[in-house]
Amino acid sequence: MTPEELQPGDGLPGDEAAGREEAADTPAAPPPDLPDDPAEAVPVLIEALMESRAALESRTDDLQRVAAEFDNFRKRSARERDDLVARATQRLVEALLPVLDSFDGALAHEAGTPGEEAMLGGMQGTYQQLMTVLAAEGLAVVPSVGEPFDPAVHEAVMGGGDGHLVVTAEMRRGYTLGGRVIRPAMVQVADEDEA
Repeated sequence: MTPEELQPGDGLPGDEAAGREEAADTPAAPPPDLPDDPAEAVPVLIEALMESRAALESRTDDLQRVAAEFDNFRKRSARERDDLVARATQRLVEALLPVLDSFDGALAHEAGTPGEEAMLGGMQGTYQQLMTVLAAEGLAVVPSVGEPFDPAVHEAVMGGGDGHLVVTAEMRRGYTLGGRVIRPAMVQVADEDEA
């Protein structure tokens, strides 16, 4: 017998195992008992077909429901993971705000000697590196001096007026993280006409 003449089920090793695997994958309904008369067999076959279709639709609905539940679970898990990362980032950035304040105070100092100039230059480089890393995480400085006073991002601690207020001085920098204010800028304000 040539390989072209072989048919499945000719008693070759593995044919029975392959048949068993297929049977395990698709459970078969028991065949209906068919009457000998073909005219009587048609309604029995139609009923068996309708039952098979109903079972298929039920399984399809179940699979679609499971797929939708899994998709919702995946989306919810991704949202929870993103929220966890955002909260952890915010905690870390808020813990670093006093360090940034210390840099601001040190860099505001006027250098009097070449040694102080070198030290301030090194501090400026370190500060820039730190701000670059934090900016990559979404940190931004709240613009202040010369800007219109905005109570959403500015905290007025000095000055005042009755008209349109502008920020005239900044006592402490404010920051946003990912577009949300994590610390308002502490500022002095005055009427726009007086500034």
